[in-house]
Amino acid sequence: MSKFDSTQSGSGSADPRWGTRRPGAGPVVDITLDGRFAEAPQPGIPPIPARIMGYAILVAILGGGLAIGLLALWLALTIIPIVIGAGLIAYVVFRAQRWFARQGSFGGKRDVFRP
Repeated sequence: MSKFDSTQSGSGSADPRWGTRRPGAGPVVDITLDGRFAEAPQPGIPPIPARIMGYAILVAILGGGLAIGLLALWLALTIIPIVIGAGLIAYVVFRAQRWFARQGSFGGKRDVFRP
């Protein structure tokens, strides 16, 4: 067995081919021989830029939802006068048709609703 054999017990950082562990390179995962963690890894607090990005995404999503809601409300309020105008035009046309039908274009009295 060579001194660099991978079946050797001990940490990989003792192997000169791998170099030494750099400070701040991340956590060391401690695993038993059967593949389980020696102790449960503790969840860490995300770094400040990641938290700021998370809050920025949340604000962007909320702002986009608010903008879409306000756009829908503006569209509904814009359509209301158009619908009222169309209703008034339809009412005037209906009344005019009844008036013209009552005049009797063939000389007799005709009623649209009473034949």
